Amino acid sequence: MYRLLVLALAGLLAITVAACGGKEVATTPETSTPVQTTTSPQEPSPSDTPSVASVGDTINLTGQEEGERAAVTVVKVVDPAQPENEFSSPDAGMRLVAVQFRLTNIGTKVVDEAPDNGARVRDTKGQQFDSTITGTSAGPDFGGSVTLTPGDTALGFIVFEVPTDSKIDRIQFALASGFASSIGQWRVA
Repeated sequence: MYRLLVLALAGLLAITVAACGGKEVATTPETSTPVQTTTSPQEPSPSDTPSVASVGDTINLTGQEEGERAAVTVVKVVDPAQPENEFSSPDAGMRLVAVQFRLTNIGTKVVDEAPDNGARVRDTKGQQFDSTITGTSAGPDFGGSVTLTPGDTALGFIVFEVPTDSKIDRIQFALASGFASSIGQWRVA
C-alpha cells in the first residue's frame, strides 16, 4: 500500500514539475581517466576515449537541492528474474528484470529517496520501461524509500516488467524520484 502511495505521489509531482529545467545524462564512470584536450588535431588514442559506464560502475549524481549528491552503482542485473511468489508473476508475454543498485550519499545534505521512481530500463528498440511493484527472488528491494545521511549506503533491487522479446540495452537512474536534472546511464552488455 505504501509503495502505491509513493508511486501516486510521484505521478502527481511529475505533472506539477514537467516543464522544469533541462536534463543531463552522465555515462562516464567515476573510475575512468578524464579525456585530455589538445590544441593540435590528432586522432584520439583508445586511452583518451572516455569509457561508458556499465554494470559494476559508479556514477556520481546530484539531486535537486545544493548538497544532495549520491554515488550510484548498478551492482548487477538478473534477467530473467524469478517472481517472489505465485502472486508476483509477470503478465503473459512479459518477463521480470531485477537491477540491484547501491546508493551512497556523498553530499552534505540528507538524501531522502524513492529509488523505484527514478529508475528506468531501455531496450535495443528504444522502448523505455518504468519500475513495477512486483517482487522477485533476486534479493531485497529498497522498501519504497531510503533516507541516507552523508556517508550512508543503501542496497536494493528494483524490478521491471518488460516484453519477453526485449533485449535490455541501458539502465537509467536519477535522484529526486527521477526529477533531478542529473541522470546516470549504464550500458548492459
